[in-house]
Amino acid sequence: MSLAQQAVAEVAAAHEYFVRSTRNLTEAHSTFAPVPEMMTAAQQVAHAAQTIDWFIEGAFRPEGFDMNFDEHIRVANAVTSLAAARAWFEKAVAAAKTALAAKSDAELMTPLPPGPIMGGLPRMAIIGAITDHTAHHRGALTVYARLNHTVPPMPYMDM
Repeated sequence: MSLAQQAVAEVAAAHEYFVRSTRNLTEAHSTFAPVPEMMTAAQQVAHAAQTIDWFIEGAFRPEGFDMNFDEHIRVANAVTSLAAARAWFEKAVAAAKTALAAKSDAELMTPLPPGPIMGGLPRMAIIGAITDHTAHHRGALTVYARLNHTVPPMPYMDM
């Protein structure tokens, strides 16, 4: 199995776990946040999608990662619909899988640009970061579900 195939498989698994874990959240939960300062359910999903796009773009463009986090937060926080956020998540995952599938092992092992985001590590390192980041947000969203008296599904098997 090539590195690209491994990367696509890992992104696909992270996608599946995220979708399973959060499928019991409905559009009615879109604007739910445990406290006003926290992201809403829709913003959590939007941020997860945005970060997949951010990792793929940053790993493979010459200038590296876009560090304008204030703008990233503004864009994710503008999302108010869970359906819209989920559509973005699906699009981000599909784009990531397409981009990664087209990469050679050499491209995936090329070091990331110097800098504070995994500087010098192989580009392939973004896959673990995508997996960890989506796991973090699916975990937060399962707490949101429980706060809404909903038991989140088990992420690792379809029941």
